[in-house]
Amino acid sequence: MRVLVTGGTGFVGCHTVATLVGHGHQVRLLVRDRQRIAPALGPLGIAEVDAVAGDVTDAATVQQAMRGCDAVVHAASVYSLDRRRAALMAHTNPTGTDIVLGAAHRQGLDPIIHVSSVGVFWPITAARLTASSPLGTGVGPYTRSKVAAELVARGYQQAGAPVVITYPAGVLGPHDPHLSDTVRAVHDLLRGRWPLLPQGRLPLVDVREVAALHTAVLRPGQGARRYLLAGPAVELVDLVGVLGELTGRRLPQTTAPDWLLRPASRLVDRAQRLLPVRLPVSAEAVAATLSIGTDVEVDDTATRQELAIGRRDLRQTLTDTVRWLAQHEHLTVRQAGALAGMPRVSLAPLPELASVAADDRAGHQHKGEEPPRVAVPAHLQPPPAAQP
Repeated sequence: MRVLVTGGTGFVGCHTVATLVGHGHQVRLLVRDRQRIAPALGPLGIAEVDAVAGDVTDAATVQQAMRGCDAVVHAASVYSLDRRRAALMAHTNPTGTDIVLGAAHRQGLDPIIHVSSVGVFWPITAARLTASSPLGTGVGPYTRSKVAAELVARGYQQAGAPVVITYPAGVLGPHDPHLSDTVRAVHDLLRGRWPLLPQGRLPLVDVREVAALHTAVLRPGQGARRYLLAGPAVELVDLVGVLGELTGRRLPQTTAPDWLLRPASRLVDRAQRLLPVRLPVSAEAVAATLSIGTDVEVDDTATRQELAIGRRDLRQTLTDTVRWLAQHEHLTVRQAGALAGMPRVSLAPLPELASVAADDRAGHQHKGEEPPRVAVPAHLQPPPAAQP
């Protein structure tokens, strides 16, 4: 298939491109800056790729980029927990989704893959998190913008478009071209920039698993579907403990109560508006870790079984992440500890599972099932379904 990928020079996007190419697909990128292609894809073994320069919020450019394509992976979004980018995220993420998915629907692309986020379910109100869980309201500018984009994507599903929505958890792994906020959090923890930890949890996933997911769902004629991909939620203090074990370092593991960290993080946001440097903590980052209660089970079993998505052990993902950060001088030898100086990280895609269960309904929205009804913002209402 010829596949248009938006956001193909980002973390999830570049690994998705490499996996698609590895499975024999022809890829075209929609990129804002062609200079970003080689640094993002070169290390993954992609020397040349078709590309159109433009932005996902430019309808004419999006339409041009889709000509001759069979499917699209919409991975482009502004991902930042920095409140200074709130207005940009509020505009770009839902508007870009509307333009890309709308153009794909009108041109008959199938499937139309929309990369959402586990953050659209925050704060979580159910005891079990799956792709069918109720949408949340968001806990900050980024997650609210993704909820808005999610409503647009679900609106197209209801209009009959073959939109496949994926919900990756916090994404870690090697080769993050622009240091996304999740990888940056590991970077900041090892640099001692989190002296106090929230008493919360986060689900995490390897970027190579997410790329495998996007390749696995690239099947036409299957209709609208939704898939969650996330490991079990990990206590932040346990995450730091594992990082300490892997690096051989004693890292701070002091936690602070919610009543202290929430207002303190809001003060950090106010200070961030006045400072040119990026601060490691934000109100949304703290709220995200507190959005998954200790009794909430994160379950992506059905997704992995149906699509044969293997799971890397979290320790291996963290090892590869830290080794890559050290090899590219984002961490010093002291900060990377025992993981500094090790052989270069393999960026090979994750092998598929040998066998899978036939039909486990727990973790995703199956084809043929009507998605739950949602209220789509009036200014982003999708066009009516085309008449046969």
